[in-house]
Amino acid sequence: MVDNRYATALVIACVLSIIATVYLSVAVGTPHWYQYISPPVYGEANASELRALQEEFMDGEFDEKTYSDSLFRLNGTVGLWWRCLQVPTDSHWYKEPDPKMVLDCVSFTLQQQFTPKYKEPGNHNSGEDLIRTYLWRCQFLLPLVSLGLVVLAGIIGFGACLCHSLAPTLGIGVLHLLAGLCTLATVCCYLAGMDLLHRVSMLPDRVDASLGWSLYLALISSPLHMMAAALLVWAARSHSQNYYRMTAYRVA
Repeated sequence: MVDNRYATALVIACVLSIIATVYLSVAVGTPHWYQYISPPVYGEANASELRALQEEFMDGEFDEKTYSDSLFRLNGTVGLWWRCLQVPTDSHWYKEPDPKMVLDCVSFTLQQQFTPKYKEPGNHNSGEDLIRTYLWRCQFLLPLVSLGLVVLAGIIGFGACLCHSLAPTLGIGVLHLLAGLCTLATVCCYLAGMDLLHRVSMLPDRVDASLGWSLYLALISSPLHMMAAALLVWAARSHSQNYYRMTAYRVA
């Protein structure tokens, strides 16, 4: 028999876990982790240069300097799996005061996720920047580990429900805690990597950078997982202590 307090804690923990998992899944699959706001373009010569950057971004070889310059100058957004540009639909967009823009995205392939970063972006002779390389790889792998831990916790929880047992609850709580820490580490790795990129690749004048809503979703999901973990651990330990007290009372 489960006390109503423990049952309520388990229900709240499940709701928090579901919300956190949805938030993290949306964050991983969307490109709005970091966004750049570029100044408006005036003049056909400048517009032609930006068109060339756009074509190189979409169809050229993968190069960190090339896609970074395009992101800086074409209102780009970048996430864990995607990089996007805001591109005009009209060929004479630079002549219009408020041209219609659409988001054009390219995904990072699995091979590109593990491509080394260099101390000078675009210069392969400058030597590998190990810190940026491993920060990038961690920000790609850690959210997958987090989602995997939550799925494992869900499978164990489903089995515990079928067996009408609270015994695995403590382990499920620990898995949620680890998932929250992995998500938090993802955000930290991403922010550290972007800061190091801006140090070695200076932003052009009048270009502003800001955090996107995808990153905030990931940041919110971390404490939600930790709150679910706290409720699960509390329910497991309190129920265990209550069970031992009742057993001792019956024996006495």
